[in-house]
Amino acid sequence: MKKGNILKEYIILAVIVIATVGIFLVYPQKSALFEKNFFNYLVQMLEIFPAVMILSGLLKIFVSKDIVGKYLGKTSGFRGLIIAVLLGTLPEGPLYIAFPLVKELREKGAKVSNLIIFMSAWACIKIPQELVELQFLGLKFMALRLTLTIIFVIIMGLIAEKIYEGTAKSTV
Repeated sequence: MKKGNILKEYIILAVIVIATVGIFLVYPQKSALFEKNFFNYLVQMLEIFPAVMILSGLLKIFVSKDIVGKYLGKTSGFRGLIIAVLLGTLPEGPLYIAFPLVKELREKGAKVSNLIIFMSAWACIKIPQELVELQFLGLKFMALRLTLTIIFVIIMGLIAEKIYEGTAKSTV
């Protein structure tokens, strides 16, 4: 990490800490609720984070750039979009688990559109969730929502990639 980026992160952290202290001074009655929520999230992160790091490490070691490039990279085409959707439906758990995995996939040559599609599918489409949705809301509702979600997740990924590539080119 570059020195400027590290400094920027410390500045952001300092602003957050100062804002938190300021909020506690203005609303001291909220500090107990903050502590409870903070420690709940901290425990959740500590339970999940080691597994995420192991998974990221395995991805880094065992999945080559060639494989990522072939299935999720610039030449993956429509197949890459579908693979990104399917891969996104498999994992359970909160979306922040995906961030280290997406970073590894990006470093190995996955297209921005496929990464956004993967993350969006992870957030919106989970196989166990679909089964519960089917049970409570019926096949017609589930199929409609699922179809529209997949279509718009793919469109969003493609648009985001164009925007991302456009801003990346203009800053070079």
